[in-house]
Amino acid sequence: MLVAFSVAPSGAPEGQEPNAAGSVHDAVAAAVKVVRDSGLPHRTSSMFTEIEGPDWDTVMGVVKRATEAVAPFGSRVSLVLKADIRPGYSGEIDAKIDRLERAIDDA
Repeated sequence: MLVAFSVAPSGAPEGQEPNAAGSVHDAVAAAVKVVRDSGLPHRTSSMFTEIEGPDWDTVMGVVKRATEAVAPFGSRVSLVLKADIRPGYSGEIDAKIDRLERAIDDA
């Protein structure tokens, strides 16, 4: 199972002023640390983090913990998630990119 997700806080944490610069890098760093600590294959880009795991419970557990890690940085949390559920396949976080690159080379 592959999941691409983005999680970010909004609003000021209770009792604090809003971040004037609007930066969420500290919150995103907390979420990405959870993903890295999970030991699952992953990739982070400027907009999303991808994670691959064997099943719903494993992957969604990591997404939940990453979302919880962002919660202290705002009064609410936004989560965007896209999943590719293909039972019986693993290693797709890299294999999908490899197939795409071969198709581009053949075009």
